[in-house]
Amino acid sequence: MKILNQIGNSQIAIEERERPRPGAQEVVIKTVVSALCGSEMKAYHGQGYPAGNMGHEAAGIVDEIGEDVTSLRVGQRVGVSAIAGCGHCDYCNQGQYTWCANYTFHDNMHAEYFKIPALACHVLPDDLSWEVGVIITGDALGVPYHTSRKINSEEIKTVAVFGLGPVGLSQVLMQTYLGRRVIGIDRAPDRLELARQLGAETIAADQNTDVVSAVREATNGRGPDVCLECAGVPATVQFCFDAVRTGGTVVFNGEQPRVELSPSEDFIRRDITAVGSWFYHFSEYAAMLELSRAGLAVASLITHRFPIEQAAEGYRAMEGKSGKVLLEYGENL
Repeated sequence: MKILNQIGNSQIAIEERERPRPGAQEVVIKTVVSALCGSEMKAYHGQGYPAGNMGHEAAGIVDEIGEDVTSLRVGQRVGVSAIAGCGHCDYCNQGQYTWCANYTFHDNMHAEYFKIPALACHVLPDDLSWEVGVIITGDALGVPYHTSRKINSEEIKTVAVFGLGPVGLSQVLMQTYLGRRVIGIDRAPDRLELARQLGAETIAADQNTDVVSAVREATNGRGPDVCLECAGVPATVQFCFDAVRTGGTVVFNGEQPRVELSPSEDFIRRDITAVGSWFYHFSEYAAMLELSRAGLAVASLITHRFPIEQAAEGYRAMEGKSGKVLLEYGENL
């Protein structure tokens, strides 16, 4: 089978490997579509990913079933969660796999076949397109939906999104759908334009812009009710705390190294709340599916599609020019 190998130094290769075989409670998926995630770019630019690739958003057809799998059958259309729980703890019983103490992360989905625990598969309705299926079962809608449940106060009117990569753009989509005023901040002109198309006001974070002052000015000096950190950049964390209104909330979406914050200056004296939001709960799939049926324009996040053989072009598009980038597996479509 074909599989993408992230070599590093901004290079990839398409290799041939043995098709995976399912173990107990696992299934093998014949991939129809996979999606690139901004979290892959560090390995892409840096040292690569020796195991193959960090692809962790995909949808396809159940091709083979392992021992003890009773919840799925060969031929079913599924999207998958990259996070699988143990299946036995209280959190797993509630579909909260990311809180399971023994969760596992699954990758190598940029391939013609991949294997995954059966309990991590969402069955896709026949009338749901593959592209919408991969968005609502992967990070792209999962992160903003899970985040929205943590910032659901009716008092939240204005949200600033710092970083307009795929997650930031999906936050724009979600927050504007919820009727909030959204301000998007980024350096990349193409992504600023995408944010505007999704309903945001925008601020270009160029060398001549005092970002915090610009956000404050856009909110009459008050600051947004919520600042979403979606860039994964330490400097942006401080921007969020400095820009958010007194009594407001900062949300961490972008993966970060350690950053220095002051309990007194950044939290106590201004009554700031900070929360993290990672991936989504498996049990939230039904609600996201309902949102897509109710009019949330999930497919509008997708800006580029490439066959797996042209994956290198997809990664180049992720360099500040794209929303969500999909890889397609021609024979499986």
